[in-house]
Amino acid sequence: MAKFHGFIGFVTVEEKGTAPGVYIEVLTERPCNGDILRNIRRWEGSQKVNEDLTIDNRFSILADEYAINHIHVMRYLKVNEVSWKILSFEIQRPRIILTVGGVYNGN
Repeated sequence: MAKFHGFIGFVTVEEKGTAPGVYIEVLTERPCNGDILRNIRRWEGSQKVNEDLTIDNRFSILADEYAINHIHVMRYLKVNEVSWKILSFEIQRPRIILTVGGVYNGN
């Protein structure tokens, strides 16, 4: 298995202090280490000029308490300066298995 070092993006929604009822997304990135379990890439055909690159990779990361407690707000995994959208996760203490898909276009 190949090793990797990257970042996990956690996105929480908080009320903005300037006006009641106005919420903003707050991004927190935390470093992570782990193993690449599966590494598959494919081009998605579409009506666009350039096809979209999609990956169907699985990563096994070492989970700390913050990751376990905030797993519901994990949005992306950044590897080699590209943020990939987290599609699903599986907790296998002390690890979390993440399946990622297309490029994350959030924040």
